[in-house]
Amino acid sequence: MVLILMSSALAVLCYLAFTAWLPSNREQLQGYRAAGPCPAPATAQVQEDCLSTGQVTVVKTEETGTRTHSYKATLKNEGSWRGIVLFKDQGPLSERLEPGDQVTATLWRRHIVGLSKDGVQQNTTDVPRDELQMKAALGTLAALLAAQMLVFGAVRLVRPRSAEPFTWDPYGARILVTIFGACFGVGFLALMVGVPWWFVPPAVPVVCAAVMLYPMRRRPAVLWPEDRHKAA
Repeated sequence: MVLILMSSALAVLCYLAFTAWLPSNREQLQGYRAAGPCPAPATAQVQEDCLSTGQVTVVKTEETGTRTHSYKATLKNEGSWRGIVLFKDQGPLSERLEPGDQVTATLWRRHIVGLSKDGVQQNTTDVPRDELQMKAALGTLAALLAAQMLVFGAVRLVRPRSAEPFTWDPYGARILVTIFGACFGVGFLALMVGVPWWFVPPAVPVVCAAVMLYPMRRRPAVLWPEDRHKAA
């Protein structure tokens, strides 16, 4: 029963991934790519969908993370505003920022998406990124895990004393590892190559099936005693 409940939760996550999370990120990415400099003067509503700039002062900077280095900068303006921006990695600007520096902040939809100083510019983590392939891979991961748990859970309900082969050993663990490997592998490859995100959901099950069936094709045939007698 627990597996079926987990399957239902994962199915909901899959539904939200493809109906809310991925479309929202796609809309943000398209809106950011289409945004241009804000006209002067511009109303607050117009400034939501265009790129505005303003001068801010660096209060302090610090490096965060242990394995992957990321950077955080605390900023303030001439008024009472004070905020924090994050940089995903060590870039051309984040490593040069010092307390007291005057920098130009680029804003889009009330978020600072980039800082620049003396012609050197760097995006913050708030800039929309073209990583829809990995989001599609995570949605597909939730769908496949939901399917596996539903099947294994249903078999356990129908046949609680003889659920084989729908158990953790030998097929459950192998299917789980295959699903994770295929989802992240296909998603990362699609992201690196630049193929559309909708390539990922149908490609992942194909890869999973190929990985699961490959060892079965190489497995030597088992001869029962009567077959061995006939072969002799």
